[in-house]
Amino acid sequence: MTLTHDHALTHRIIGLAMRVHTRLGPGLLETAYERCLCYEFQREGLPFRRQVDLPLTYDDLHLDRAYRADLIISDTVLLEVKSVATLLPLHEAQLLTYLRMSRCAVALLVNFNVLSLKDGLRRRTR
Repeated sequence: MTLTHDHALTHRIIGLAMRVHTRLGPGLLETAYERCLCYEFQREGLPFRRQVDLPLTYDDLHLDRAYRADLIISDTVLLEVKSVATLLPLHEAQLLTYLRMSRCAVALLVNFNVLSLKDGLRRRTR
């Protein structure tokens, strides 16, 4: 996957997130936004997986379910959904850890509990 394709895909995902945010507004549970995003991805024909268990290997220890990604789109973009008053450095650190441990090229952190979704977006790459 090329950088241009990654950018086009994340642009498309962000556009769908903005559609969901515009229609629902802030203040709902993360699961509501996640389900509506899945609906939009399905309508747009974007392949995705929801609540994906991801493994961790630590020395000789292998954990099948070390963490769970909210959404993985097209096996390339990891998407974490939040609905919090403020994105904290811990949320971004968690996103970077998930990105590093996944096989995804790009990670998006989307906080829906904001007046303007652009204030709740973070994009990170490997």
